[in-house]
Amino acid sequence: MTSQLLVSVSGIRDTTRDAAVSFAASMDKRDVPLSLLVSPRLKHGYRLADDATTVAWLRERRSGTDAIVLHGYDQAPTKRRRAEFAVIGEHEARLRLTAADRVLETTGLRTRIFAAPRWSASPGAIAALPQAGFRVNLGFTGIDDLRSGDHVRGRVLGIGDGFPDERWWCRVLTRSVARTARRGGVVRLSIAAKHLETPMARHTLLDCIDLARHHGLQPVTYRRRENATGGRDTSAA
Repeated sequence: MTSQLLVSVSGIRDTTRDAAVSFAASMDKRDVPLSLLVSPRLKHGYRLADDATTVAWLRERRSGTDAIVLHGYDQAPTKRRRAEFAVIGEHEARLRLTAADRVLETTGLRTRIFAAPRWSASPGAIAALPQAGFRVNLGFTGIDDLRSGDHVRGRVLGIGDGFPDERWWCRVLTRSVARTARRGGVVRLSIAAKHLETPMARHTLLDCIDLARHHGLQPVTYRRRENATGGRDTSAA
């Protein structure tokens, strides 16, 4: 799994959907599929199951080349509180994963791929993933196949969801992507949907994607890793 480009978008909801739709259209023109990180609940009382328009759009994207990834359940990180799955025990993680899985199944968005909020999952959370039926865990520094035990190295670089959004970071991001792409590595880019409304953040991500394509990286989704071993589960994203 070298010379590949993976682009993901998190925080998709009613208030960020338009920005995500616009960005997805830009990716379609570049033949770059997206991995869409979905949470059943977000802060301020948002529930995905009550947002029929967003659900319909996500299902439409998944029916094409995009992938759905479970991105936590309902606890938004704050300055005082760690990310939801960062310090959680195995039992509590299993309960949250089961509840989230039930919501996604009901909405037609069930997936076997998991990425913890801020890409931080505790040992207990990782142990609970296979018990809850998940096949792939997306970590901060790599991708774990929970069936075979294979690990693919590749650090996530992004804007939002724990990453800075300042100008200096955008410059660092672009240089890091160029360096990895030149040597034919795995480029994993991620952006929180609300930052797609910020011209600097959006332009930076587009520049990074174009750089990766210029150096010949193949755009794929995390669904490829899910299907790397074993048969395809048609219920999964």
